[in-house]
Amino acid sequence: MPLINIVVTLIVVGVLLWLINRYIPMASSIKTILNVVVVVAVAIWVLQATGLWGPISSFRLTR
Repeated sequence: MPLINIVVTLIVVGVLLWLINRYIPMASSIKTILNVVVVVAVAIWVLQATGLWGPISSFRLTR
């Protein structure tokens, strides 16, 4: 994946998250949870897009 696509996606996600935090009224705790979920999801996506982390589907949660 080209670097420009990753940068553009990060900018779009950042602006959308800022708009949601700025203009949609919600409780502070819900905003915090939303921010954490989005940041973790984007971090995992960036790691996968750069090849630093394999597909999530290869991990098993069973013993």
